[in-house]
Amino acid sequence: MEKPPVKMMDPTLAEMGNHLSDAMKILESGKLETEQGQEGRKMSWKEIPGPLQGDGQDVVSILQLVQNLMHGDDEEQGHRRMQFVGEQGHMALLGHSLAAYISVLERERLRKLTTRILSDTTLWLCRLFRYENGSAYFHEDDREGLLKVCRLVMNTHYEDFTTEGFTALSSKHPVIYQSAACRPGLGQHLCSQLGLPLSCLCVVPCNTMFGSLHQMDVALLDKLVKDDRDSGKLPLLLIANAGTPGAGHTDKLSRLKELCVQYNMWLHVEGVNLATLVLGQVSSTVTAATKCDSMTLTPGPWLGLPAVPAVTLYRHEDPALSLAAGLTSSQPVEKLRALPLWLSLQYLGHDGIVERIKHASQLSQQLLEHLKTLASIKTSDILDSEVSLLEALRMVEDELNSPVVVFRFSHENSAPSSGGSVEGSYAGERDILDAFNRWLGDQLAEQVPLSGVDVVELEDEGTCVRFSPLMTAAALGTQENDVAALVEKLAEMIPLLCCTLRLRQDFRDEVLQQASLSYIEDLNWPGLGVVRFEPRTTDLDEDKRQDRVEKINSDLLKKLMELDTDLNFSGGPEFSEEKNCIFIGIATEDLDVAELVETIMSLGRDIEESGKLFENMTEVVRKGIQEAELQLQKANEEKLMEEGVLRQIPLVSSVLNWFSPVQASVKGRTFNLAEGCLDSTEPVYSIKAQMRKEDSPDSPKANTRRFPGQKLFRRPGAGSDSISETSSVSQLEESFRETLHSQAADEAEVPQERPAHILEETAIADQRVPEGQEAESVETIR
Repeated sequence: MEKPPVKMMDPTLAEMGNHLSDAMKILESGKLETEQGQEGRKMSWKEIPGPLQGDGQDVVSILQLVQNLMHGDDEEQGHRRMQFVGEQGHMALLGHSLAAYISVLERERLRKLTTRILSDTTLWLCRLFRYENGSAYFHEDDREGLLKVCRLVMNTHYEDFTTEGFTALSSKHPVIYQSAACRPGLGQHLCSQLGLPLSCLCVVPCNTMFGSLHQMDVALLDKLVKDDRDSGKLPLLLIANAGTPGAGHTDKLSRLKELCVQYNMWLHVEGVNLATLVLGQVSSTVTAATKCDSMTLTPGPWLGLPAVPAVTLYRHEDPALSLAAGLTSSQPVEKLRALPLWLSLQYLGHDGIVERIKHASQLSQQLLEHLKTLASIKTSDILDSEVSLLEALRMVEDELNSPVVVFRFSHENSAPSSGGSVEGSYAGERDILDAFNRWLGDQLAEQVPLSGVDVVELEDEGTCVRFSPLMTAAALGTQENDVAALVEKLAEMIPLLCCTLRLRQDFRDEVLQQASLSYIEDLNWPGLGVVRFEPRTTDLDEDKRQDRVEKINSDLLKKLMELDTDLNFSGGPEFSEEKNCIFIGIATEDLDVAELVETIMSLGRDIEESGKLFENMTEVVRKGIQEAELQLQKANEEKLMEEGVLRQIPLVSSVLNWFSPVQASVKGRTFNLAEGCLDSTEPVYSIKAQMRKEDSPDSPKANTRRFPGQKLFRRPGAGSDSISETSSVSQLEESFRETLHSQAADEAEVPQERPAHILEETAIADQRVPEGQEAESVETIR
């Protein structure tokens, strides 16, 4: 059998593919320029924007400039967290290049090609997501599809809207309903773009008594629609969620569809759970989305495709109204938006698309199973409400099939401390737990970056950690071992959070017992607590006192940061309301709170005393100089009276001193900075006085002894893993021997006479100061 002839590829298309491949290799290689290139780039950046070069640049130089702008001055490739761009991502990028090339074709050929691309992509998406007889609108902004749908519904209900505009709405004001769990700002954006007042937007609250706290209250929605119809308004459109932006919960779409049919409203559905429609087994609540009037899909993050447009699938029988609303276009270039997605879907195939969605769902189930085994972790609010057995089973089904996992650290499941339960022991525990969960989410995202976890703020639950692999796994390349690492890190942090939460009250009580320490109640700080050292001086004005508080606490923080301890000391968040404070971070189980507070207190006192000495130094030195001048003047007068006037004349004094020498005594002076006074130097030249000064008592030794390797603020017997039994016995024996040795040395110590060579050195040092040296010493002090 003869082989079919091989068609030659268009040289332009082949060259385009090669250029794209080469460009991606340059941008992803991570190779930096040479030192000469780096220096030239730094010099050129000083004159940005700068003029265009007259002769132009080659492709490699331009791509190198793009790489420099992307990465900046980072020299370490490991610190760059970029999206994982696989082969399917290269196909999406190639689609943008092909769109520019195809747009220059002749009009008839362009029309045929774009129609084929649009029809193929629409058919594939409708079959993948079980949306029969649907049309597709491709758009860059994921809100634009809903906006076009709103215009379509308005054109359907108001026949004169295209000609009369807003005046056609005066007879019956339209009303758009959305859940309180929808993404923030969506309704306001629709009203702004449609030219409607905010009174046309109705936010439907979520359940408060039965069902999930993130599902729309259907009974309340029914009442609101009836009230609006009775008041002469027109219910226009309902926005529901198949996976809320925060918690990933799905509204009761089947009941909402019944209400929309009853009141002739349009039902639009959006959410991350719509991605699970491609799987073989889908929960009944998500399957109900296939009966809605329109839905918005975001295949880009679901499949890891960069720069791929969002898609809105809709059903409508009048193409003229769809064209008037902007859902369809007669311009062939507008249809080329689907080209990147058309190429990527063909490259992945049906099995590849299903495999990626299935992999993300399995990651969520893996994490959810491990979280249910961890204490102090809350994954669902099912037990917080009274529901029927059937309703509870449906909620469990939704939770197990949801690709979004939201969990929160809570002390409710942890064992209470010896002093009672943590709950109720302090005020504002909700804010404190929010701060702890915010710290937990940041730490997990930093230590396990491939997991893609982030922090989300929920209205009822508070701050939670969210794991949404459908939005992150394809881009980051998340695997099962990344989820295992996430669970491992979480298991390490839970005991630290429980311990810190338990010791927080003990730390507060210890600080309040110290007169010079102030406890700062900061409910947003995820740590042991916040403390400030207050100086004891009260005779200063407010400005000087604040300056002293700032100086002391700044030096105290530096001292604490130099200590060998597991605690983290900082000046607090950048935008914290509390200033001049010391923020203490997460604690450990063996933390000695009393020792920590005592150390902060003693270091603060030392810094305060040393600060007072330096503040008084200027005044002490000035008074000392004045006293020295008076004593030197008095010494000169005594010398004049003792030697006489004739001995002060230069030539006569030499003759008199030759015949009758005078043995004048010189009195030295020393300035004591600590006491701020002048002392005589006679005790320095006296052996007895010098020995008496040397017989000072020894400095007291610290009673507390620390084992080798043991860090500060740790109780020796707190952890069994820190010090083994054998090492503890040997360390106790060594400590006992050192104590006996020191006692024997103290008993054997007796005062001895000064050696002869020391007496000789002292005698040599005891010399008279020549005349005029005293005045020079005073000038030196000045």
